[in-house]
Amino acid sequence: MQKIIIYTDGASVNNPGPSGAGFIIDIEGQKKEYSVSLGIKTNNQAEYIAAILAIKKLKQLIGKDKVKKTHIQVYSDSQLLVEQLNHRYKIKDKKVRDVFFDLWNETVGLNIFFTHILREKNTEADKLSKKAVDS
Repeated sequence: MQKIIIYTDGASVNNPGPSGAGFIIDIEGQKKEYSVSLGIKTNNQAEYIAAILAIKKLKQLIGKDKVKKTHIQVYSDSQLLVEQLNHRYKIKDKKVRDVFFDLWNETVGLNIFFTHILREKNTEADKLSKKAVDS
């Protein structure tokens, strides 16, 4: 089974405020980087949207059928996102609930795992998300 690694990060200035998503998709050592401006969002919304955009982009890159046969490892420095997706934290904020369900729907039928990493281990995605805020 093919394994794909994704690093995601979301950023928001003034929370809520101008925001951006950054993500890196690593397919067998070939890294593709993405930076997307999101408009006015909270930091937590930006974190979720970064993961949503990464999954959508992966489906475009390798196809919806192949993605279902792939082991996908997503790394995020958002403890909230990872713990909510792993059902360890409750979702109290309505805006977060909406993007949670959007992400959940993108992952149905996928062999996908979300893991929390320290911010220091996610510097490339962090730079991409901040670049998107500035653009």
